Amino acid sequence: MKILFLDQSGKPGGAELCLMDIAKSYGQGALVGLFADGDFRKLLQQHHVPVQVLATQLIPVRKHSNFLTALASLGQIAPLLTKVVILAQEYDIIYANTQKALVIGALASFLTHRPLVYHLHDILSLEHFSRTNLAIAVTLANRFASLIIANSQASQTAFIQGGGKAKLTEVVYNGFDAKNYAASASEVKKLRQELKIEGKFVVGHFSRLAPWKGQHILIAALSECPPEVTVILVGDALFGEQDYVRQLHEQVTNLKLENRVKFLGFRRDIPQLMAACDLIAHTSTAPEPFGRVIVEAMLCGTPVVAAKAGGVMELVEHGVNGFLVTPGNTEELSEVINTCVTTRETIAKMANHAQAIASQRFDMIAINQQIAQLLSQRLKTH
Repeated sequence: MKILFLDQSGKPGGAELCLMDIAKSYGQGALVGLFADGDFRKLLQQHHVPVQVLATQLIPVRKHSNFLTALASLGQIAPLLTKVVILAQEYDIIYANTQKALVIGALASFLTHRPLVYHLHDILSLEHFSRTNLAIAVTLANRFASLIIANSQASQTAFIQGGGKAKLTEVVYNGFDAKNYAASASEVKKLRQELKIEGKFVVGHFSRLAPWKGQHILIAALSECPPEVTVILVGDALFGEQDYVRQLHEQVTNLKLENRVKFLGFRRDIPQLMAACDLIAHTSTAPEPFGRVIVEAMLCGTPVVAAKAGGVMELVEHGVNGFLVTPGNTEELSEVINTCVTTRETIAKMANHAQAIASQRFDMIAINQQIAQLLSQRLKTH
């Protein structure tokens, strides 16, 4: 089976990392077509995944764009679509991994008579998208997709509530290779020394710095925690969110937490950093479609506290494999952190349990087999 994967991003976000893990299993039978160049292309090449950058200009449509913006982008879409149509004729399936990829993939599917698969990594709601973009996504998916893979029940439910056809959808969680999340005790010790966090209770936050990711909520909660609690923020602004980064620095200064908050920027040593934390906080203010960082933390053997909304509620069972708090509630978050500071042995047992369950439940080989089975079934019926 030969698959043409399409993705709009040049940056390796959660959806892109998921795509790479799927594409890897098809070797030279896959080609990833990107609508922008960047670090994601380099990452694919490092993993020996065939990749081609198909556009030189970014399509100016964003999640909250209106109809006129979408219409104005048609001039850029035409040459991109031409390239995809030519490529698609060499492949059995067009696999759209993002919303812009869905638009191009749907049109290419219609023109080439190749089946279209849409991997839905978003909660299609007005919290995240404009009404125009929602209507376009649901209409194209309903009309052209042979299969819609939703990355959680929350994503599936939002799609159906938005008018999507339930019979097209299947829920498949992201897959992970547990071996990639192993960190040695010596690596962790060295890292804690480098970061000057020995003897501290370290709460890690791993995400791009953006208002809806809620780093400000964690900083506010930190002010209600004992002095030995330190926060590391791993990530940086991606989509013009520098104002928010400045606000975070101001918040830290105003609360006199300069010695207790470390901004580490983007890092490559994520498993080691996660293992160096005593707790990992997920603080999104809007529902997450999945919550990749939560599973990664579990695989690293680190306890998790997460915002109780969206796909996160399918990953975390409160008090069993992690903690859930109301999104945006700093008081609840600080209470959980303070409880974890005083019950380290208990939460370590919880984290070990979470690690064992996550390594089975999200096993990459099993997940990729599930996707391959769905693709072959839908290919037969196309």
